[in-house]
Amino acid sequence: MLGALGAGTVGMAGCGAAPVTPDAPMQPASPNAGPFRTGTGGVPAGVMLEGHDAVAYFTRHAAVPGDPGITSSLHGVTWRFVSEANRAAFEREPERYMPQFGGFCSNGINYAIPWGGGGGPDTWRIYRGRLYVFGGKGPRDHFEMDTELNLRRAHHYWNAEVAGANAIVTRTRRLVFRVPHYRTDASLQAEWEALLKEGKLPVMPGRPQVVPAEI
Repeated sequence: MLGALGAGTVGMAGCGAAPVTPDAPMQPASPNAGPFRTGTGGVPAGVMLEGHDAVAYFTRHAAVPGDPGITSSLHGVTWRFVSEANRAAFEREPERYMPQFGGFCSNGINYAIPWGGGGGPDTWRIYRGRLYVFGGKGPRDHFEMDTELNLRRAHHYWNAEVAGANAIVTRTRRLVFRVPHYRTDASLQAEWEALLKEGKLPVMPGRPQVVPAEI
């Protein structure tokens, strides 16, 4: 899930929110006012989505670098856009375009670990009309082996532990006290490769980034 840093840590379940059962209902929309993942991908501190335009994911279905001269500030972080029109669209409906979970890797939030994120090619997905970003293609692939269950878990842990909290403190705690369903990258990748070989992946490679835009 988080690479070599996570593979050797002993799983523990004695901390934080209760686990999510597979039949649990989807959580209501999660608050999206922080913490935020910023200043990564070569952009200055405080810039979201590695500098990519949040609106362009929806209008162009692509990760498009924003113009450093066309920005908007919301919740204390900076958003870049390719045009004044995109900035205006974002400022009218920010919740429509903002990435879920503060731009942290959605697969990390699935484990209550706010760490990593994306925004570039192959590190994002629009699902049910919402933007989700990932720490890489691998975490996205793993998350999509059961998108619905993992979304329930991610929204649950974001609402219960991460939203409004200090990301570093939350991450450090959950790197020690693992959620009950925690799995290593190696285990997830082995399952993904087996499903790929059988042609049974829910989202096969090459699928459009919007899966689907709306349901």
